[in-house]
Amino acid sequence: MRRLARIAGTLMIVAGLGALAWALTVWQWQDPFTAVTHELKQRELARSFDRELERDARPATSEGELDVEEAAARWREGSERGDAVARLRIPSLGVDEFVVNGTDTASLKQGPGRYLGSAMPGEGELVYIAGHRTTHGAPFSRIDRLAKGDRVFLELPYATIEYTITGHRIVPATETSVLKSKGHEQLALQACHPRFFASHRWISYARPVAITAADTAGEALGY
Repeated sequence: MRRLARIAGTLMIVAGLGALAWALTVWQWQDPFTAVTHELKQRELARSFDRELERDARPATSEGELDVEEAAARWREGSERGDAVARLRIPSLGVDEFVVNGTDTASLKQGPGRYLGSAMPGEGELVYIAGHRTTHGAPFSRIDRLAKGDRVFLELPYATIEYTITGHRIVPATETSVLKSKGHEQLALQACHPRFFASHRWISYARPVAITAADTAGEALGY
């Protein structure tokens, strides 16, 4: 009996240490299992997005210049749930992810997702993108480290738009007013807060500062 008790005690200690190590791994980095599947899904999205970049379906004005707002609207209307719609880069956080269309559970397993009720970058309205903090690649694991002035880039088939972080809000998970556009171009990056909980949402906001159209050398945005 004493021997069985010692064995049971040893197994409990090992299990406890294993659970602690797992918790520390996820806390410091992310869930390694969902990270693997996330990487595979991101590769699929990259191939799909590259095919779209090769297409030349960018609406132009009568003068032959690219109409970014019109191109953005068409891109939104032609994109299905789960499609790759943009490449998101946040240099200060080391984020380089393909954004999917939709914020449902299946879509967010692939990468950050654009809320379908929001605009596409370049339409002049709210662009709302959500992402995980601890699982499925944890693209927004360090969203709380974004500081004013940090740059955010969204690459799309019709243009690359550069934003700068202006601040953040923490709101209850039930707060839906944050999904409403204020009538001007604004990027909102959202993740659960605090980590491992879903009671609140951390939202970092950014404003557009420059645009590089797909067929031009670049131009300043008039915002």
